[in-house]
Amino acid sequence: MTKRIFTFLILIAFYAPCQLAFGQSKSDKKLARKIRAEITYLASDELEGRRTSTQGESRAGDYIEAYYKAENIRPYKSTYKLPFHFVYGKEVGTGTQIRISNMVMQLKEDAYPLPFSANKHVSGEVMMDVLEQGNIWLVPLYTNQDQSNDPHFEADKYMHEKAKEVEKQGASGVLFYDNYGGGYTPSFDKHSEYEPMDIPVAFVKNPAYVKYLANSKTPVPIDLNITINKADRTGTNIAAYIDNKAPYTVVLGAHYDHLGYGEDGNSLFANAIKEHKIHHGADDNGSGTSALLEMAHWIKKNKKLKNFNYLFVHFSGEELGLYGSKAFVKEQGIDSAHFAYMLNMDMVGRLNDSTHSLTLGGVGTSPVWSEIVDMSGNDFKLTIDSSGAGPSDHTSFYYANMPVLFFFTGSHHDYHKPSDTAGAINYPGEVMIMKYMQRVVTKMDKDNKKPEFTLTKQKTTGKSSFKVTLGIMPDYTFESGGVRVDGVSDNRPAIKAGIKQGDIIIKIGDFKINGMQSYMEALGKFTPGGKTTATLIRDGKEMVVPIEWNK
Repeated sequence: MTKRIFTFLILIAFYAPCQLAFGQSKSDKKLARKIRAEITYLASDELEGRRTSTQGESRAGDYIEAYYKAENIRPYKSTYKLPFHFVYGKEVGTGTQIRISNMVMQLKEDAYPLPFSANKHVSGEVMMDVLEQGNIWLVPLYTNQDQSNDPHFEADKYMHEKAKEVEKQGASGVLFYDNYGGGYTPSFDKHSEYEPMDIPVAFVKNPAYVKYLANSKTPVPIDLNITINKADRTGTNIAAYIDNKAPYTVVLGAHYDHLGYGEDGNSLFANAIKEHKIHHGADDNGSGTSALLEMAHWIKKNKKLKNFNYLFVHFSGEELGLYGSKAFVKEQGIDSAHFAYMLNMDMVGRLNDSTHSLTLGGVGTSPVWSEIVDMSGNDFKLTIDSSGAGPSDHTSFYYANMPVLFFFTGSHHDYHKPSDTAGAINYPGEVMIMKYMQRVVTKMDKDNKKPEFTLTKQKTTGKSSFKVTLGIMPDYTFESGGVRVDGVSDNRPAIKAGIKQGDIIIKIGDFKINGMQSYMEALGKFTPGGKTTATLIRDGKEMVVPIEWNK
């Protein structure tokens, strides 16, 4: 489950999972053994945490594809594997070089360019403690020792604002330096949303500053040759299909990717990078992957399920921000005209034997789900989440106007840590959840009706520094300038102005929007009850719409 928007769920439950041993039929025990074998492989060291774009992801994909071939479930369209390309932040380009006193700095260890730097080459000689030299400026990062020890100091924000300021004063480049060497050192933020500069900007760590700059009494040669690129990556979705020649298709989905060794910064293990430990992802989301495989097996065997077609999709890139499901919906043309509903399985392997607590998300996306909730009977203590948007792949289908249901057994102390292993899964409990899902699929197919779709209220998380809101759900995977709209909320300025899903907002009033950071800063400039305009791009054309902020 993606950490990036995990705060959509408030339910946090810590427990030691037990194993349900009573009341199981022979078929249930057999299914539990199958699930155990599948999750044991998916969470094995061999797959190295199934990080998107790695051999581990590829091996997991081969395993899933082989399963569908063995079950004689055909690929969706012409192939099981559906690669997708996406931009995941920024990276330092090859050929980037920072030289001080004619010495080449080691990138990361000594110095590094900032993510909002221009792709340029400048050089010059500068004197310490002399700023306005009309060429490259040397600028201290901190004003005192305490600030250099403060992890809450917004170093990137300060450097971006200062760089804009000195650029206006004639600087052709900026080299910030750590002048105190405290306990906190900023690092290259590959997801920085600060707008790109027109001059190169770099940062020198304290040891290099002390060695090459601090005691210099003569002009110091500085050479900044910087290239910042978009970080292109490729993931692979896997899709299989049972075609019953029905007018509508049901989607069952689960993501199969996980964190690898925690290289993308989404681990909750304190020493993830240093200790280089595999994040096994047994519950997240080996459990959902296995459940989806076995649901496909069950549907294939069940000859009575003929009123819908069934599409089984294993998503990659979920942990990075729902990249796989977004790509699948867009590239495969998923729409409410041809698809009935979507069931999503993410972290369904830790049912608590004492409470039987199960979170069911998306209940507000269709009136029919109220009856489905009642079908849980006495098997579960349900926590209902009405919202169609949440921290997993069902969100992408909700924004395609499809009713969704999201199955989730709760967070735990092993979430996004190497300790999320196959030994901690409650296999009989997962069988219980699958039987509930089977009842859902059976009832929906028997009723033979496409469920009505309803919009749900979007949750807001955290505190904001602005007094107005546009009422959009931004697409956090979009990194091409501006803010792309994933969804709009009822009775908010965006929907009243006619802003639609897919629009790219590039300006609010006179404030240019380059990403989420500048978007939030722009909102801070307005007050409730006021009026302005929003400039957006729709279908490649620029347009302006009036905005009236709610009081």
